[in-house]
Amino acid sequence: MAPTLFTPLKLGRHTLQHRVVLAPLTRFRSDEKAVVRPFVTEYYAQRATPGGLLVTEATFISPTAGSYPNAPGIYTQEQIAKWKEVTQAVHDKGGVIYLQLWHIGRASHSKFSPNGEQPVSASAIAIQGKNLWGDQQQVPRALEILDIKALVQDYRQAALNAVEAGFDGVEIHAANGYLLDQFINTSSNKRSDIYGGSIENRARFALEVVDAIADAIGPDRTAIRLSPWSGFQDMQDDTPYETWGYIVSQLQAHQPELAYVHFVEPRIDFRSEALPDTTDSLDPFRQIWKGPFISAGGYTIDPKLAFERSDKSGDLIAFGRAFIANPDIVERLRNGWPLNRYNRKTFYTPGAEGYTDYPVYQPEAQPEVPKPSL
Repeated sequence: MAPTLFTPLKLGRHTLQHRVVLAPLTRFRSDEKAVVRPFVTEYYAQRATPGGLLVTEATFISPTAGSYPNAPGIYTQEQIAKWKEVTQAVHDKGGVIYLQLWHIGRASHSKFSPNGEQPVSASAIAIQGKNLWGDQQQVPRALEILDIKALVQDYRQAALNAVEAGFDGVEIHAANGYLLDQFINTSSNKRSDIYGGSIENRARFALEVVDAIADAIGPDRTAIRLSPWSGFQDMQDDTPYETWGYIVSQLQAHQPELAYVHFVEPRIDFRSEALPDTTDSLDPFRQIWKGPFISAGGYTIDPKLAFERSDKSGDLIAFGRAFIANPDIVERLRNGWPLNRYNRKTFYTPGAEGYTDYPVYQPEAQPEVPKPSL
């Protein structure tokens, strides 16, 4: 009998043929206009398989959504046109591809904004330390309610743009310390209005985004990513089980037809090669959500955990670093072939090195058996 990881699953409007997923991975390979470069098409096509799900790198919903240098957007016609080349290449190989929608909130910096705008967040609380470019993190401006309502519409329009670009659906990035996650966590949200304080209020923005996108493109093309224990970018919540349990309960009650929910596994250190944390567990959320459930985090270190997790709970398993280094990871896992080692130094560099040049597996040639003489 085939392992669950290699059994079909209905997800949104598609039936997947296996449960190995490309995790959303920021790679900084776009141009100065946030347009994906030509080799981005090759990168995703290399990793596409018949009935396999790919989730793109996080993609800005608007020009003021953060604007990290060389990260892509989905808010101009030029961006949409280039993404169409990506989706067509993936579809030509029978793959399914979702676009991850992104607003980075207080993780931004005024030097990256079109007009030097101050970063925004739930509250005027800065991330401690410096960003990837060595700049001290700035104190953000707390969003007004009218600002939040406008951002919900930005997410909605970005989802419509993604469908125009040929994507099969979108994944809302509400994890890892970016804008929606900044509203969810108590460490970054000290508001006293309808978007702060109680769990219901802190979850409101993310749930409004889900509702707006589901209304625009259909719930079966809408998904969300969440991370109760990432700790990245100063994220911490006082009651993670209750907070994310409420979010998933609301999704199950009001948007049960969502394509999937995507959770980051608890890990000892989000930024290291640590195995999953055995103290905390996503199981309570799995018990609430009745649809497809994607689990990410720690599977690169020990791929056999992917088989165990999928067999136990039916999860789809998202691979990040291992999928970077192994464009043919689906067949490597299926056949027990060894994995290439990734090169961390090229994760965020601008060129093709460490991006489209990882080799596929080549079985050793078997010695030719001499033909019997007549």
